[in-house]
Amino acid sequence: MRALRLSRPAPLSASERPLREVDLPAPDPGPGEVAIDVDACGICRTDVHIVEGEVGARLPIVPGHQAAGRVSALGAGADGFSPGDRVGVGWMAWVCGRCRFCESGRENLCERARFTGRDRDGGYAERLTADARWVFPLPRTVSAEDAAPLLCAGIIGYRALRLSGIGPGGRLGLFGFGASAHLAIQVARHWGCSVYAFTREAHHRELALAMGAAWAGGAEEDPGVALDAAVTFAPAGEIVPAALARLDRGGTVAVNAIHMSPIPSLDYERLYGERTVRSVMNSTRRDALEFLDLAAEIPIRARVETFALTEADANDALLRVRRGEVDGAAVLKIR
Repeated sequence: MRALRLSRPAPLSASERPLREVDLPAPDPGPGEVAIDVDACGICRTDVHIVEGEVGARLPIVPGHQAAGRVSALGAGADGFSPGDRVGVGWMAWVCGRCRFCESGRENLCERARFTGRDRDGGYAERLTADARWVFPLPRTVSAEDAAPLLCAGIIGYRALRLSGIGPGGRLGLFGFGASAHLAIQVARHWGCSVYAFTREAHHRELALAMGAAWAGGAEEDPGVALDAAVTFAPAGEIVPAALARLDRGGTVAVNAIHMSPIPSLDYERLYGERTVRSVMNSTRRDALEFLDLAAEIPIRARVETFALTEADANDALLRVRRGEVDGAAVLKIR
C-alpha cells in the first residue's frame, strides 16, 4: 500500500521534506482491532510538531490521526462494526483502563496512553488498523474529507470549550483561528455565544467574521468587552497572558496545545479576580461521541483544502499549516 513515513524529524522548509513516500504491506487487524481503508486524513498541527521533532514519536512512523474511511476487516473480538461501515479514528489509540485516571473517568490523562500517528502507524496511508474501542461511527451526511478534521481538531476543540466553562450566551475569545477554532466557533454559535476571534492573519479574521464572529482582530487589540472564557489554539506562550488580559473576573483560559513556546512571566493582577488558566490534554471517548453527535445535529461543516497522498503535496501541506496559510483544515485525499 502507498504510505508516507517519517524516519528522521527535521524542520519543514521548501528544501527539507521529512515525509517520504513508501510502499508498505497492508496491515492486518489483531485481536480487538479493525482495519480501515482510509479515504481521507486531516493534517493537524500536532503532525507538524511530530515531523519537526518537537513531540517525540516512535520511528519510523506513518503520521496522521484524523483518519476517515471504511472498515475493511475485523480482528477476533472486535465487536460493533461490520465491513463497509463508515468510521474514523483520532489521536487517542489506547488506554490501560486500570490506572487511577482511567478508573475515575479521566482516561485522557492515562500515563500509559498510546496515540495514533505517534505510537502506532496512522492515516497518511491507504490502510491502518486501530483498537475497535477507539473507532467511531461517522455522521452519515458528512463526506470523509469533511469528517476527517472532526476527529481531532473538532473533538479537542469541543473539550476545550467545555473546560473553558463557557455557558450559553457567554462571551468567548478564540485565540488563533485554524482548523480547531473554525469548528469550535460553530459549536459556540450553536450555544448562542458571542465569539471574539484573535488572530494575526487577515484571511483568518475574514473567515472568523464570515462564520459569525462578533469581532476579529489581533491578540494585542481590545474588542471592547470583557470575555467570560477563552481558548488559545496558537502554540505561542505569549498568547496566554494576552488572553488573560481580556478575561473578566472568574473566567478561564483553556490552553489547547500539545507543545508551545514558554509562557512569559506575568503580573499577579492578570490572574487576580479568580481567573484560571488550565491546559487541555487529549480527549475521552465520551468527548468524541458527544461531539460527533453534535456535529451531525448542528450540522458542523469543515472548510477544507485537500492535498494528494504524495510526498510533495503532504510536505507542502504541513509547511502551510505551520505557517498558518490554510483557511480551515488541510486534508489528505487518500481515495
